Amino acid sequence: MLPLASLAANHASRVLPYLVVLAAIGSAHAQALPDPSRPVLTPVWETLSCPVRTAPETGDAASLMAFEQRQRYRDVLGTYLARLPEQVDMALLMPVPSVRVAQIADTYAAARDGGRSHEGQDVFAPRGTPIVSATAGLVYEMSGRFRGGRSVMVLGPGARRYFYTHLEAYAEGLREGQWVEAGTLLGYVGNDGNAATTPPHLHFGAYDFDAASCRFRAFDPLPLMVDRLPSAEAAAR
Repeated sequence: MLPLASLAANHASRVLPYLVVLAAIGSAHAQALPDPSRPVLTPVWETLSCPVRTAPETGDAASLMAFEQRQRYRDVLGTYLARLPEQVDMALLMPVPSVRVAQIADTYAAARDGGRSHEGQDVFAPRGTPIVSATAGLVYEMSGRFRGGRSVMVLGPGARRYFYTHLEAYAEGLREGQWVEAGTLLGYVGNDGNAATTPPHLHFGAYDFDAASCRFRAFDPLPLMVDRLPSAEAAAR
């Protein structure tokens, strides 16, 4: 059996990195809230309280930081959802205006590495091609913490979440909490993250919110996607 002093030293060596990370998190700015001008449209979401999930007992400091980051987004989710219309969009305008819906090869639910399935549709286009929002909504998250690298999440009507990833760059001035319209520039086509070995494209995902579990469930956006009018395409250039 190890001496008590050795056990204490071993425990401290394991806990200290997490305490350092938690201190850094505590000193960080609070998660962005929706623009103050946005009225409450669906009050029922104001009282949403997602359960605090258990922090990883093992792992490195980066894992703990990622866990805490996810929790901060969950903490403000109800505030975002309450400021969105209740009725879901019946059509999703093509997020890469220069591409037609008919050009998309349907790969939803296709097998991916690690036993995953493809939770979205890929829209291939030259690097730097503009990406615009498929719906109106609120920019919920802009980060590179996802498998796809640079990403934008927009929360839209009916508590749906739309995911744009593999971006080459974000649109100048885009920020979390900002209201966007269908057609607002979000960023540019790239192959960031795990798409580094593929041609540039946008991965576009759509998710319904399950209030019981406080999780988003993927669905195939392709049946709802429609081409944009030529005027919208020109405006995005």
